[in-house]
Amino acid sequence: MLAPRQIVEQINGIIAYLVEAGLSDSQFYAFRRTLRRNVEEVTFQNAEYISDALRERAYDEVYRYLVRKRAYTVKLLDGALIQMMYTFSGDTLERHRLAFFSAPHLEEFQNNPDIYLEDEIYADVLAKNIVPFPIRFDYDCREEIYEELEHPKSHLTLGQYGNCRIPVTAPVTPFWFIHFILKNFYHTAFTKYAEGLPPCGDSFAESILPAERNVVHVAIPPSAARQPASSPRR
Repeated sequence: MLAPRQIVEQINGIIAYLVEAGLSDSQFYAFRRTLRRNVEEVTFQNAEYISDALRERAYDEVYRYLVRKRAYTVKLLDGALIQMMYTFSGDTLERHRLAFFSAPHLEEFQNNPDIYLEDEIYADVLAKNIVPFPIRFDYDCREEIYEELEHPKSHLTLGQYGNCRIPVTAPVTPFWFIHFILKNFYHTAFTKYAEGLPPCGDSFAESILPAERNVVHVAIPPSAARQPASSPRR
């Protein structure tokens, strides 16, 4: 079972990789802090601004607020934001919040378009038929919060739909979250960034309930499914 120390190491290893791969524009390394007795949080600098950002705002306003407050784990080169936060009770995971906010526009493109025109990784971002929206993997095992099917312990939310909670088989590790983002939004014909990620280590135990397996859901691979890391193909 993954503990707070291992989550911090995994997040910071991922950040180092994103910097080395040239995908990170700005980053804040993860750290641990005690919230109350026996409850510990893995978080990042300026995370306290997240709750204010999400209060009845349009997506572009949320994005601009988060950028202004620098409330993210990583800001990618195209402006997309990544947030990773975990809360533990002892060594048991209680909650996590893993979010991806794609950039609603590219201000830097206006100033330096060659950066993007010469790299196919940004082709989708610049395409006029692409609609940016947030993606969030949440986990909460507190009895007063989760409810079978209606509010699965681990779930995926697309966009800002309050009742969009697609069941997920298990809590999501930092590795599998970033692998999901890189593979689906940052793969090109020549560069497979997800393939160069640091080894994933352990995964969390499954949390999905039987009724949730009988609807469309997302499966998190076991740690054994991960092959040794290799350098990104270019």
